[in-house]
Amino acid sequence: MPEFAELVRGYRRFRKGGYLAQKARYDALSNNGQAPPVMVVSCCDSRVDPATIFDTIPGQLFALRNVANLVPPYEIGGGLHGASAAIEFGVCGLKVKHIVVLGHGQCGGIGAALSGADLGLPGPSFIDDWMTIIGDARDRVVASGCDHPQRALELEAIKVSIANLRSFPFIAEREAAGELKLHGAWFAIGDGELHLLDEASGEFVAAA
Repeated sequence: MPEFAELVRGYRRFRKGGYLAQKARYDALSNNGQAPPVMVVSCCDSRVDPATIFDTIPGQLFALRNVANLVPPYEIGGGLHGASAAIEFGVCGLKVKHIVVLGHGQCGGIGAALSGADLGLPGPSFIDDWMTIIGDARDRVVASGCDHPQRALELEAIKVSIANLRSFPFIAEREAAGELKLHGAWFAIGDGELHLLDEASGEFVAAA
């Protein structure tokens, strides 16, 4: 299978190009450690790479990627909390100043939540359990009878994740103190447009 070999060839191009172009940056990150000012919670969809979308440099973003860019509510005990651990490290360890929840169009996880389709194993699965995070939002979107339920739920999922972020005490404290800001964004794969959440109105507005 040639796919992995292509990755290695890509590494070799990077080593001779991008790495050398930013050698000083990598040296500083190696010597001083990372101090990213922004954390991004984004989908693991291969079409939505936050570093590419925001045109960032190494060390600028601390990224958490999962199915449908979801954040679970704060809870202690029971299970292995991978997403919550990453959030704790980003906020308490790295002291990021911003958290961006980045959703996107044509999200497979959102589509499955709406249709009940299996994205993984047939029957009960990890994905099914994960998507219960937006169960109430899904029900509201379906009940609304809106013309574009896929996009509506993609946007609602971002709001749910932001609300769940605020359920973490260490996030609520830092936001109240003005030390941390939360942002919602939605990326349209088809036209490359980014839409930002205006929390005052609840609407997503195209970034200028």
